[in-house]
Amino acid sequence: MRRREFITLLGGTMAAWPLGARTQERIRRVGVLTGAGGPNDEEAPARKAALEQGLERAGWVEGGNLRIDYRFPAANPEATRRYAAELVALAPDVIISSGTASMAPLLQATRTVPIVFVNVADPVGAGFVDSLARPGGNVTGFLQFEYSLSGKWVELLKEIAPRVTRVAVLRDPTVTSGIGQFAVVQSVAPSAGMEVVPINVRDPAEIERRFGAFANSANGGVIATASALAVVHRDLLVALASRHRLPAIYHRKVFVVAGGLISYGPNLIDQFAHAGGYAGRILNGEKPADLPVQAPTKYELIVNLKTAKELGLDVPSSLLARADEVIE
Repeated sequence: MRRREFITLLGGTMAAWPLGARTQERIRRVGVLTGAGGPNDEEAPARKAALEQGLERAGWVEGGNLRIDYRFPAANPEATRRYAAELVALAPDVIISSGTASMAPLLQATRTVPIVFVNVADPVGAGFVDSLARPGGNVTGFLQFEYSLSGKWVELLKEIAPRVTRVAVLRDPTVTSGIGQFAVVQSVAPSAGMEVVPINVRDPAEIERRFGAFANSANGGVIATASALAVVHRDLLVALASRHRLPAIYHRKVFVVAGGLISYGPNLIDQFAHAGGYAGRILNGEKPADLPVQAPTKYELIVNLKTAKELGLDVPSSLLARADEVIE
């Protein structure tokens, strides 16, 4: 057989083989570093499902052509640094990060692995990206919300509990977002006839002590600003508000499910779906520097009528009509 005929025959035979027999497709790898709640958080399965659905829409399937490695530091700074280094050492093709606190350790560990963040309040001010429209570098993602949303908490608390004239603002002053949210609440509260009292959320014993002191005076209410620590301590915060009969507003549904009065904020599960989509686009060859940082597109208002009744509050029908979910 002549050489040309042999090559032609060999080529035809190889074309008839299944693709998997000719070449083993490389399984791509995604790391996920999610700060608050841990794997036992009741929203964790929904976030995981949304993330994987976003990836699947881009053609990437967990257990098929994709492996996903999860780490849950639960707002512990030491664990966050350790897990960030672990994920980078696994040489993933992209990392998805939740929360501001996770970003600095990741960027200390890598400036080359693409990172898609969710639930970050001020990525430009924190130095994670150059701008929202053109992030530059290896990072892009989805904003937690603009600080102006914090003023909405003041309005909603006054609407559901008109007698509130003093408000304890739970915040984490060690992160940029904690400072920014508190500043907005402080600027808006006087127009609603409210005096502001800050309470730090880093130490449970301090939270309980400050809550008790604040509750000694009448007409109090609570605004729990968004932070990983607030989520970690959510059962304590909700229990203290109930014990001292203080109407409180939160930034996420999980607080209201746990017995909190009302919440208003972006839908984090929706953000994970979008993050999965961005990660899939990066796996398909796009660069994070070319994907603009986006603001939330879905917000939700949740009201717990049972808690309102326990506090002796008559929830306005206009507020109930606007609610995305009412827990009875």
